[in-house]
Amino acid sequence: MNDTDQGNQVVDHDVMVFKRSYVYAILLPLTFLLGLSSGYLLWGRESVIPTNEPTPMTDSLVQTTPQRFDVSVDDDPYLGPEDAPVVIIEFSDFNCGYCSKWYRESLQPILDQYPEQIRFVYRDFPMLSESSVTAAQAAQCAHEQNAFWDFHNAFFTRDEPRSMDTYLLLAKEFNLNVEDFQECYESDRTMEEIENDARFAASVGIRVTPTFFIKGIQLVEAQR
Repeated sequence: MNDTDQGNQVVDHDVMVFKRSYVYAILLPLTFLLGLSSGYLLWGRESVIPTNEPTPMTDSLVQTTPQRFDVSVDDDPYLGPEDAPVVIIEFSDFNCGYCSKWYRESLQPILDQYPEQIRFVYRDFPMLSESSVTAAQAAQCAHEQNAFWDFHNAFFTRDEPRSMDTYLLLAKEFNLNVEDFQECYESDRTMEEIENDARFAASVGIRVTPTFFIKGIQLVEAQR
């Protein structure tokens, strides 16, 4: 993904935004997350969000009550136990540089530290280009052969063209049935799943990737 793609993403200021340095403060202290009572999440009843606008009471903090959404895990690919107490749902685009950075720098350390406490769900929001859609199709076809995460990881760690040639090479590399994979891809049968994810993302106002949901609260990583 190039700088133009990244720059086209617009953050809704009504959505919580967090910097990478906040990821661990928010997600890793599972004793805090798991101990929250009904109606409280992350910062309690009212969320504290950094802002540049000073107030009489604080130099750089403003309080707001975050909106909760009913976000299903659907039947999308996930890592971690199905019954994990904390579910993180990511809406992502395989051409998103920030999504790649999140995967490479943040996701695996979180899962490594809390392998039994977190279920991480990937949902598609291929918003940046046509090749975002084809990559999502390829990954969903790989999912039919239990190789979604192989494709996911390859897309976020390799600088390769999003093309049928690349997808077929990956299918061979990960020992998929290439004929079945190609038939799936060419049939477009995974498009309904991808479109459903994207339609839901749009319906809740997602305008940037990656966007996360934890217990219905939308979190957007500060894109710096």
